[in-house]
Order: sequence, then structure tokens, then C-alpha cells
Amino acid sequence: MPDVMDRLANASNGVVLLLGRLAMAAIFVPSGFNKLTHLDTFAASLAGRVPAAPYLFAVLGAATEFFGSICVVLGFKTRYVALLMAVFTAIAALLSHHYWDMEEAARTAQYIQFMKNVAIIGGFLILFAAGPGPYSLDRRGR
Repeated sequence: MPDVMDRLANASNGVVLLLGRLAMAAIFVPSGFNKLTHLDTFAASLAGRVPAAPYLFAVLGAATEFFGSICVVLGFKTRYVALLMAVFTAIAALLSHHYWDMEEAARTAQYIQFMKNVAIIGGFLILFAAGPGPYSLDRRGR
């Protein structure tokens, strides 16, 4: 017999998944847009951190971050995009938050940022498993 929390979760599932998608995308939409509109700056920040072709990596990264997060908001191709965004976030964490190379306060700050990305990856994996919910383009017309 389901308890009160199970009943509440089942009754609010669609709204909660929508709010979760919006929350997941909230950090990525403005960041991806900023990177797309400032590709030269983003590419310069990647120089030395990617094996080669920082401008190509900048275009791929900015497009993935922005358009992927828009797909999350809309619930479009959600399971595919959730996995793509999990991989994107893992790569971003490894490129940008290498706390293991730092000391003291910088190490702590970058460790927190790295673990934030790990938590976001967990959210994308949950979104992959749960799907987008009824308030999504994926479920429209079903």
C-alpha cells in the first residue's frame, strides 16, 4: 500500500518533472547563450585545456550547452539529450575544475564546483531514466 509520499509523488509527477527540467536547464541556457555569442572568448579560455582546435571545441561545447538545455526545457528528445548533457557536464568538470592540481582555498572551491557538476550529472541520469513527463514535446499527442 503506497504511503502518503508515494501518492503525492504520483499525483504531482508531471509538474515535478517539468520543474526539474527547468531547474536543470536554468544554469545551462544563459551560460550556453553567452558562450555562443562570445565564441572567441570561450575558445581562448579552452586553449591549452583541449588537445587541439580550441575554436572547434568552443563551437561544439557552446552549441551542446545551449541547444541541449533548450531541448531539456521543451522536453524534446529528452532521453538522448539527458545523456548528451551528462557527458558534456562531465567533460566540463574535468576541463574546468581540476581541484587535484590546486592548493588550499582554490582546491576547496574547485572541489565544490566539480562535485556540483557530479550532482548535475546525477540529475541528467535521473531525467534519462524517468523521461520528460507529460508536459513535454516528447509526450505531446500521446
